[in-house]
Amino acid sequence: MSLVLRHAPPDIGIAPDPFGWVEIETLVSASDGVLSAQALRRIVEQSDKQRFALSEDGRRVRANQGHSIEVDVGLVARKPPEVLFHGTATLTATAIRDEGLKPMSRQYVHLSSDAETARKVGMRHGKPAILPILAGDMHSAGHVFYLSDNQVWLTRAVPAHFLKGPE
Repeated sequence: MSLVLRHAPPDIGIAPDPFGWVEIETLVSASDGVLSAQALRRIVEQSDKQRFALSEDGRRVRANQGHSIEVDVGLVARKPPEVLFHGTATLTATAIRDEGLKPMSRQYVHLSSDAETARKVGMRHGKPAILPILAGDMHSAGHVFYLSDNQVWLTRAVPAHFLKGPE
C-alpha cells in the first residue's frame, strides 16, 4: 500500500485524486485479489506508524505523508518545537551535515519530535545517527513546518546551518 499510495499508483492502474484519496473498491479491484477491503481497513487501523487514513465516509483511503507524487493532503502550517530530530545512517550523516537535509524524491523532509523515534528511523538504514534540527530557529527564519496526521513533522528542506550533531 505504501508503494502504491505514496509513489506509484499508475503501476497498478489507479489515479488518486489531487488530495491523494483512492476509492477502496478501486484499490481492492486493482490489487488482483492481493488485498480485500477488510484487510485494507485492518492495515489502516492497526498500523503502528499510522501511515494511512480513511475518509470520513469510510469509502476512500490515502497515505498521510511520504509522497513522491504531487498530492495535497491538506497540511496546515504549525509552529514546531524548538528542536526536532532526523534519523539517518551514520554513512550519510556527514554528507547531510555538510549539505543539509533535502527531500530527495519526496515532497518533504521527515522529522521526529523525539530522538528515540528518529533512532528507530535511522536503524532502517544501518547504524543510526540522530541529527538534532533547530526547528524553532528555522521557523523564526521563515521556514514552514507541517504536522501530519500521524505526528511526523514535515518541511521542504533543512539548510545545513540548522543541523546539529549527529548525536
